[in-house]
Amino acid sequence: MENKELSKEVVSKNFIEQIIEKDLAEGKVKEIKTRFPPEPNGYLHIGHAKSILLNYGLAQQYGGTFNLRFDDTNPTKEKVEYVDSIIEDVHWIGGDYENRLFYASDYFHDMYEAAIKLIKKGKAYVCDLSADEIREYRGTLTEVGKNSPYRERNIDENLEMFINMKEGKYGDGEKVLRAKIDMTSPNMNMRDPIIYRIARMTHHNTGDDWCIYPMYDFAHPIEDAIENITHSICTLEFEDHRPLYDWFLKEIGYENPPQQIEFAKLYLTNVITGKRYIKKLVDDGIVDGWDDPRLVTISALRRRGFTPSSIKMFMELCGVSKNNSSVDYAMLEYCIREDLKLTVPRVMAVLDPIKVIITNYPEGQIEYLEAANNQEEESMGTRQIPFARELYIDRDDFMVEPAKKYFRLYPGNEVRLMNAYFVKCEDYKLDEDGNVTEVYCTYDPETKSGSGFNARKVKGTIHWLAAEKAIPVEVRLYENIVDEDKGVYKEDGSVNLNPNSLTTLKNCYLEPNAIERIQDISAHNAFQFLRNGYFCVDSKDSTKEKLVFNRIVSLKSSYRPVTK
Repeated sequence: MENKELSKEVVSKNFIEQIIEKDLAEGKVKEIKTRFPPEPNGYLHIGHAKSILLNYGLAQQYGGTFNLRFDDTNPTKEKVEYVDSIIEDVHWIGGDYENRLFYASDYFHDMYEAAIKLIKKGKAYVCDLSADEIREYRGTLTEVGKNSPYRERNIDENLEMFINMKEGKYGDGEKVLRAKIDMTSPNMNMRDPIIYRIARMTHHNTGDDWCIYPMYDFAHPIEDAIENITHSICTLEFEDHRPLYDWFLKEIGYENPPQQIEFAKLYLTNVITGKRYIKKLVDDGIVDGWDDPRLVTISALRRRGFTPSSIKMFMELCGVSKNNSSVDYAMLEYCIREDLKLTVPRVMAVLDPIKVIITNYPEGQIEYLEAANNQEEESMGTRQIPFARELYIDRDDFMVEPAKKYFRLYPGNEVRLMNAYFVKCEDYKLDEDGNVTEVYCTYDPETKSGSGFNARKVKGTIHWLAAEKAIPVEVRLYENIVDEDKGVYKEDGSVNLNPNSLTTLKNCYLEPNAIERIQDISAHNAFQFLRNGYFCVDSKDSTKEKLVFNRIVSLKSSYRPVTK
């Protein structure tokens, strides 16, 4: 008899799932609550996609809830534009927060009251040291810090001064509120960190209601506690901040405080993810915005033609761990190929055209030939392709003097036109610079595709378009925006840009069947251009009169998934 236990599929749990299941089993928590807490100071990138899918996926997996919360405590860098883009990105990637949208700024009063509570407990004080002096007093990794001369102010004086800070009676940077912890702590984050600073800035959500703003390390645990988050999942750089996170929750007195858990960031080779670097590329006009398809912001990936399911597949392959590591960009390309190969139609496109004239084909005649929409997925059916006397083929498919093992079109050679006929090159025409402008062929009407003709074989098959029916389009070919051989960054911190990151082809043609399929330019209109790669309509620059296509990914992959 089969052993039922052995026949069960073994599911490996990552370390966060193990923590959650232990907490549920021990009754530590009853309902899992997670959140994705971006600061709206830029657009989200591929690394944020991992955090969204992880937090949302855990909430779904354990029947809990998921919040989207903006950590908008720093009005000097935050914009409504970034808020709107993040909401769109989270929705697109599949993080369904079910109207559970929150802002840290909604809790400013709670944070202020929490600061008052710390002052009354003797756990916070107003400090007059300048930023440079605070940095000097803080010490180093090998030298302990020293106490501020204002550390022993009495509670009443601290309360009065903090209230005056709120009421705008001091200048920006004149005073700060600091937590009173331990200036000799080996953890630098515990050396009396600043928890409030004065900044007369208009906030995108609260306007000019406040002139003091909480620091992130103080605000974040309060936000989590107010929303009853059970597991505050963040990246590894916050591991050293966890003692401070726990200290604030304990001293403020929250019951059932959230648990901070850190996981490794997603590092992708040969891409730029740092917001300040991306912002500089945008500001300097090197890219045409945060959604430039050469970037790996979520909006850029969407515009280029990546899909939510391909990004989810990528994250599943990457996994969740405590150890930092880099992932090859080729893995992301593999995922989008796998996602598209059975779902998008094939069409013929000519990106660098030369004209072919079939001299023995009737002038003015148009016939329609049948072709599969996707040879790997029969259920996608067939389409009709127009065929005529004058065609376009790609310049690479013809050579006057063919190289060794060149099986495409050249004088005297015969090839198959994909889904059509055999044609033989009889002659060609050059311009004054020696470039081929026209190729003259004859066709064999007995060799029509699907007719069962097998009297002779040809080694080469090329794609083509009927010139009269072909639709002019613009095509953009992308490479990594950084020079892979030189690394992402130079010694001075600037970016090693790849001068060939974008190639724009203006004189391209596409079969009319593809255009007929495009009803909404803003939708994900993806195709496989036969022999060229996967392409998607650029939703930003396309018009109904002139379509622009972005190459999502080439057909060939250097990545091979690990199989067991």
